Amino acid sequence: MNPWPFVIAAYSVTLVATAGLVVLSFLAMRKAEADVEALRRP
Repeated sequence: MNPWPFVIAAYSVTLVATAGLVVLSFLAMRKAEADVEALRRP
């Protein structure tokens, strides 16, 4: 049996999950920065 379809699928899932994690982390960072700025302003 040829293992390449499984290897390609595994890498694809990993890349999509990593990209999703990066996007969610970036959005959380932006929200945290906005919260800090809101605390600094009177």
